[in-house]
Amino acid sequence: MSRQYAVVIEHAPGSNYSAYVPDLPGCVTVGDTLEEIERMMHEAIEFHLEGMREDGLPIPEPTTSVAVIEVAA
Repeated sequence: MSRQYAVVIEHAPGSNYSAYVPDLPGCVTVGDTLEEIERMMHEAIEFHLEGMREDGLPIPEPTTSVAVIEVAA
């Protein structure tokens, strides 16, 4: 079964990035580039879900959605 989880990526001070999955508390990663953060987050989600399965925990359904809103600044 395939699921799509929303990932929040933030540009942190010091030019690196951090990311987390709101629907999977504790599933976080950091990286130097957007490409790296996307690859590492994919691995982090898989690892997180594997740990949940091993612990007999239910896999949460994705419930978070995201939108990008453009405004004049």
